[in-house]
Amino acid sequence: MKTRLEEVEGVEEKSGDGGPLDSLIEFYRAFNAGDLRGLEAVWLEGDTPSMDNPIGGIRRGWAAIAEGYSKLFSGPAKVHVTFHDFTSQGGSDWHLFVGRERGTCVAADGKLDIAFRTTRWLVRQGDSWRQLHHHGSVEDAEMLREYQRLIFGR
Repeated sequence: MKTRLEEVEGVEEKSGDGGPLDSLIEFYRAFNAGDLRGLEAVWLEGDTPSMDNPIGGIRRGWAAIAEGYSKLFSGPAKVHVTFHDFTSQGGSDWHLFVGRERGTCVAADGKLDIAFRTTRWLVRQGDSWRQLHHHGSVEDAEMLREYQRLIFGR
């Protein structure tokens, strides 16, 4: 009997069935490791994917999304998040994860607990599940200001 995951950080054992949850686990593994090649493996290729969040703004296409991740990974802060309080639903060729991320942002001049509302939409491409869209938002404007300061080093 398979246990339902309560949170995903990228360290969880994958089922090995190549399903959308395995892809989500791999996304968080790559993100928390600052692994751009790993992220590329779970995002849809080309101009189709999109992302919208308070740090990167709206980005369309894998090249623009990769540029945002690259700036984050090479910047002055290190971010680590866990996906939790989520729902999961889908069909034969799409899957939607809606939940929250919590974690930390650590820079030379501070550490901040962070929290985001997060949606990740995956689609089946051949035998694998790839991320088509990510949307992130923030409820706490003060936390967002401090997060942006740490990320951008301003």
